[in-house]
Amino acid sequence: MNNSLSEPILLSQRDAHGVVTLTLNRPDAFNALSEAMLAALQSELDALAGDETLRAVVLAASGRAFCAGHDLKEMRAEPALDYYRDLFGRCGRVMTAIQRLAVPVIAKVQGVATAAGCQLVAACDLAVAVDRARFAVSGVNLGLFCATPGVALSRNVPRKQAFEMLVTGEFISAEEARQRGLVNRVVPAEVLDAEVARLVDSILAKPRTAIAMGKALFYRQLEMGQEAAYQSAVQTMACNMMDDSALEGVQAFIDKRPPAWARPDRDGAPAQRYRSSPWHQRPKEPAVPSPGVHDGDRARSRPLHLRQLGHPALLVRPAGRSAGGGAAQQRRAGRDRHAAA
Repeated sequence: MNNSLSEPILLSQRDAHGVVTLTLNRPDAFNALSEAMLAALQSELDALAGDETLRAVVLAASGRAFCAGHDLKEMRAEPALDYYRDLFGRCGRVMTAIQRLAVPVIAKVQGVATAAGCQLVAACDLAVAVDRARFAVSGVNLGLFCATPGVALSRNVPRKQAFEMLVTGEFISAEEARQRGLVNRVVPAEVLDAEVARLVDSILAKPRTAIAMGKALFYRQLEMGQEAAYQSAVQTMACNMMDDSALEGVQAFIDKRPPAWARPDRDGAPAQRYRSSPWHQRPKEPAVPSPGVHDGDRARSRPLHLRQLGHPALLVRPAGRSAGGGAAQQRRAGRDRHAAA
């Protein structure tokens, strides 16, 4: 597969259901994370961050390798401390942007993933790999400990197994990666598309608000102590329960019927119930290069839903205070008066 200088290094493709596929497109360089590739990924992720019609992101790659990590030729050409700090900082911001997206990001791993490429897999929320894929954080073999990849790796893989990978630089198989928690599913190459499609379809069948609130809470509570994590989870779950989709889902369970969840079309047409169909067979919009001029509809920042991540109602408050403010205090006062009577 050729990758001429005129071809974009990152392809962006979107289907009618709000699923965006970003494809690393430097196959001749094993999709290394060059400065330009990092900039393209950051630009695309920033554009997607404000898009409330987005439902899922699939991160794929062209060629034999998923991603071979940083571009070593670029790194060696400018040996300066400030340059390296900036480079690794930019890479870390890309990984953080993946986790801050309101929707799940799925790594579709068709080949080898090493160093920062393994970090990219670990930073994604979910990962599906072909059975011939291999993974390593192999910088130590060149005298460079994979410190920043180790941040993401150690949050996926048990401590001793992560440290072994970091200090030996040895490869693990796709099946070993699944057993250690780096990837979710391992399949033969010929069914990779179908397996990713099944995962995407399962996500699309759920309310976006619940997924968005749940993802934000999931990563937030991982950095907390247990008590604080429960406080944050309680607040998130209570706010989620007040969302129309949750109320409808619970009522549907009580009524023994499927939930009538609806979502608006991208063009603002009346809401329609989600209709399941094989995701990889759905029509997609033509691939466009990134970064560059983004479609106005995709790049436009939209006001976040009242109950999505970032709304003050989701913030943990000191004991004795609630998102309900005075109303909650009045309810408590009423209960106290009733008890006194």
